[in-house]
Amino acid sequence: MKKITFFILLSAQIIMLNSCSDFLNVNPKQTLDENLLTSPEDADGFVTAAYARITDIPSWDSPFAPWWSGSMRSDDSYKAGGGTWDGGDGWGYMETFVHLTPNGWPLDYPWYVSYQIVQRCNTALRKLNEMTEQKFPAVNARKGEMLFLRSFVFFRLKEFFKYIPYIDESVTGTSAQFESIPNRDKSQTGDQYLWEHILADFKRAESLLPEVQQDKGRITKNAATAMVARTLMFMAYEQDDRHQVVNINKERLTEALTYLDKLTAQDGATLDLCNDFGTNFVIESDNLTKESIWEIQYSIKDDSRTGGKINRSEGLNHPWQWAGFICCDFHHVSYTMGNAFKTGADGLPLFDTYNDDSYGDYIKDVNGADDSTKIETGNKAYFNKYTFDPRFSHTICAPGQPWKYDPTLIFSRKGIRNGIDYGYLKSVKELPNPNCNCLLYDGWQFNSMNKRMIRYDEILLWKAEVLIQLDRWNEALPLINRLRTRAANSTGHLKDKNGNYVLNYKCETYQPGVNCTWDKAFAWKALQWENRLELACEGRRFFDLQRWGILEPTMNQYFSVEKNRFAWMQTARFTAGRDEFFPIPQPQIKWAKGNYTQNPGY
Repeated sequence: MKKITFFILLSAQIIMLNSCSDFLNVNPKQTLDENLLTSPEDADGFVTAAYARITDIPSWDSPFAPWWSGSMRSDDSYKAGGGTWDGGDGWGYMETFVHLTPNGWPLDYPWYVSYQIVQRCNTALRKLNEMTEQKFPAVNARKGEMLFLRSFVFFRLKEFFKYIPYIDESVTGTSAQFESIPNRDKSQTGDQYLWEHILADFKRAESLLPEVQQDKGRITKNAATAMVARTLMFMAYEQDDRHQVVNINKERLTEALTYLDKLTAQDGATLDLCNDFGTNFVIESDNLTKESIWEIQYSIKDDSRTGGKINRSEGLNHPWQWAGFICCDFHHVSYTMGNAFKTGADGLPLFDTYNDDSYGDYIKDVNGADDSTKIETGNKAYFNKYTFDPRFSHTICAPGQPWKYDPTLIFSRKGIRNGIDYGYLKSVKELPNPNCNCLLYDGWQFNSMNKRMIRYDEILLWKAEVLIQLDRWNEALPLINRLRTRAANSTGHLKDKNGNYVLNYKCETYQPGVNCTWDKAFAWKALQWENRLELACEGRRFFDLQRWGILEPTMNQYFSVEKNRFAWMQTARFTAGRDEFFPIPQPQIKWAKGNYTQNPGY
């Protein structure tokens, strides 16, 4: 699946939607009739083209974009980079929720690329629908793959924009036909009808996909099963026209549970947790674990034109000019997020007092390029004061600590580009060891580590969430404790060169009647906290808060604390009824000739 074939270039001529820029509306001198491509090999080429383009959703110049934007727009992380000026009129506006307009540079491109992927999937489906299993034995599996990719793109678009045009393979013809499809069907009440389309396609994909694929990286039945459950969970938290959750539909959650049960029934066989949490975040684990259910495939140096299908979203997060890394130090972990890993004497999170101080309070005077003595003093003062959930060190590297499980490679203050504005806690899950032979520099620096989009630990968290909402919180306890037990045992690689643990780690399970009272309210708090720690800085947080309907209080509480830590946070403010979703890009509204409805507040 990492091989980029001739069909990518071929399909780009055939499949691309009409550009929203007038200067591109030029009649081509030659066109290729896709009706000439009728063999199974041709159809498979269109499938490959769709897979190839999925890597470009989180391109560095796209906004969702990056994959980690769901963390940057939450209380997980800061934009970082060179300063507030660096992408500030795009990503910076996203994280402070002010000044973001439909004309902003990072909104139009991903919408456009997403619908290119949709069109590639639809073209492939039309070709596949013309074939029989006798002619092409893999035809049903390929249909399932295209339905999944298309629905995944729609799912992502809906998370960002709420109201989007749903376009399937039945839509063909002129640009006017595409333009006429509204992003919001005014005959429908609310947005559930769009969820229904996405859900139906994921269910169709599940019915067609095999349990095992011969080629690594192809989508399997389990991925579709997971996304059916995920979609039902989002549908269950019903919203009004101002994006506020007004009802939790337990019938939807009950249906989601049936699909989650399909997955957990495979526990220990097809699916399982890695013994060590960190195994999920090294390139050596690409396509090799039972925990990973679906990965986006990245590659390097297999295409002489581009250097490969490299990860151009998270690559810019590499440290700045340190240890072989070159560019560009985006994505720092927020001090609020770092504090969330603190644990008390009982080994449980400090739910109420975790954010009373922060790492930044102990290294305020660190201004130079290599204030190693000040860093060392600050590290001792802060890190010796608390015990931490081991997932801190799988998520964060502070100066003076080993980088990515290598006790001989100590992260330096030099790798932090602008600690004054964005702190000194570096996000590391998405980054490799610089000695990985997976780095590419072509003006910016990127890496080829796969992106794990669905993991089994998430399935356990989703199931725990559903069970609690269905008033079966006692059944959620062992699922949450299983993740905490795994976290507590994931310390084998968290040692310095002398064999000592990097931090004082302490993580205990919830024990009703001993260290907690396990009722519904506490179970829900524990689930939300566990979800935060397990998936920290992976781009999930904003959408969890969105689904639960608690974005406004969470974000404004976060801003009220962080504005005392960083001057640029002074203007940050989350406005309920607007900021739950992006505005529809103005160029797309223009392209659709008024058939799109703008989201409220923009």
